[in-house]
Amino acid sequence: MDTFATSGDFVDTARQGWAQSRPGLDVSSIEVMGRITRIGALVTQRVEHDLAPEEITRTEFDVLCTLARGGRPLRASEVTAATMLSGASTTKNADRLERRGLIERLPWERDGRVVLLQLTPAGNALVDRAFPRFLERDQELLNGLSDAEQATLAALLRKVALNLEVPG
Repeated sequence: MDTFATSGDFVDTARQGWAQSRPGLDVSSIEVMGRITRIGALVTQRVEHDLAPEEITRTEFDVLCTLARGGRPLRASEVTAATMLSGASTTKNADRLERRGLIERLPWERDGRVVLLQLTPAGNALVDRAFPRFLERDQELLNGLSDAEQATLAALLRKVALNLEVPG
């Protein structure tokens, strides 16, 4: 009988498999980290699917959203830091978005070698269309959790994130 279908999620099934194949190994961390990873992968798949009609990838959407919330034109390095992309990936995504008329490159008056990235009206319109749907999808995933549970989960995940984001 498939325990995944009757008594738990994928992580429960994986943990049970590890208990059988490596009984001396403490795999309790996958209760949290396995679920975070799996949820992240599933959400990414869902977002990619939902953005397909806009003919934009999740990564491109992240760049657009970074610019939208930036409140000003941003240096490519600022976009790279915010999105955790490589510099080359930021450039590649900016090239595609610029060809589509969603962003524009501007010279930076302080340093002619630096280029700023800024949303165009079409880029703003895309974010205004797609981001509210993104938020609705997030809320659907959190249905069943009370406001207090959501706050607790957010606080706990913040602690885990801060363990990773500590400058080393």
